[in-house]
Amino acid sequence: MPPDLVEVIQEDHRALNALVRGDPEPKKKLFSQREDVTVANPVGPPVRGWNQIAETLARVTSQLREGQPQRFERISEYATEDLAYVLEIERCPGVKMGASDEIRPFSLRATTVWRREDGGWKIAHRHADPITAPRPMESVLES
Repeated sequence: MPPDLVEVIQEDHRALNALVRGDPEPKKKLFSQREDVTVANPVGPPVRGWNQIAETLARVTSQLREGQPQRFERISEYATEDLAYVLEIERCPGVKMGASDEIRPFSLRATTVWRREDGGWKIAHRHADPITAPRPMESVLES
């Protein structure tokens, strides 16, 4: 991995920790502002474009507070000079969600695609979901 990408991934991890404390701003700064930027998160349909990403991050963080620092388990990574991806399991030991005052843990399987833009790295796509253990095939069936 290029050293500048390693640094921005560490910044992304700090931004994810801010996100579970209810602050979307550090994460917003890491996303590309190009029209083809996309996010598929576990609490809504995929969105495309900077404005939709900003709205999605604001909606997600409005439901999170007092999140504890996450652990990041790297599964895979690959980088060229201008494009890279990272697949990780993000484990949050506890966060308050919605109206609940109960601190609960959660984990996400997350793939982040990075691309070089204007001399730095920006997120071009992020997909996260709660699938971190084997599930039966029937779990994909629609209700």
